[in-house]
Amino acid sequence: MTKGKEGIKILAQNKKAYHDYFINETYQAGIELVGTEVKSLRAGRCNLKDSFVRIEGGEAFVYGMHISPYEHGNIFNKDPVRKRRLLLHKFEIKKLQEALSQDGLTIVPTRIYLKGSLVKIDIAAAKGKKLHDKRHAIAEKDVKREAQKEFKIRNLG
Repeated sequence: MTKGKEGIKILAQNKKAYHDYFINETYQAGIELVGTEVKSLRAGRCNLKDSFVRIEGGEAFVYGMHISPYEHGNIFNKDPVRKRRLLLHKFEIKKLQEALSQDGLTIVPTRIYLKGSLVKIDIAAAKGKKLHDKRHAIAEKDVKREAQKEFKIRNLG
């Protein structure tokens, strides 16, 4: 959990999404939570790894997002992987539907965070990477890491 300059406290990030997809457009959405889910989120007990977004009946829902049950929540705890409604404007939902109709595009959550006292989620229209694209991205990261290491060694010595 990190706190940014804008008063944003990041609760969870989906690093797998950046590895598996080319991120095109991102949207900020509210998320409808019930019971003790907010307390569990504030404790940082959320996983976005295998989650995705679907649009059903003019509404957007996130599937597969795991929010662990709150320890002191007893009967008020809900199913940890239930589908949750995203709070978006109608024109944003229409844009996302158009993105889904394009070949190979999907919608994935990239991070969930607190903005003030509100829980927000960033979702992105993304296109899946092929295996060779993933290998190329890993190779680029390795080159950058080596360059940083060389730079650090030169400046210290």
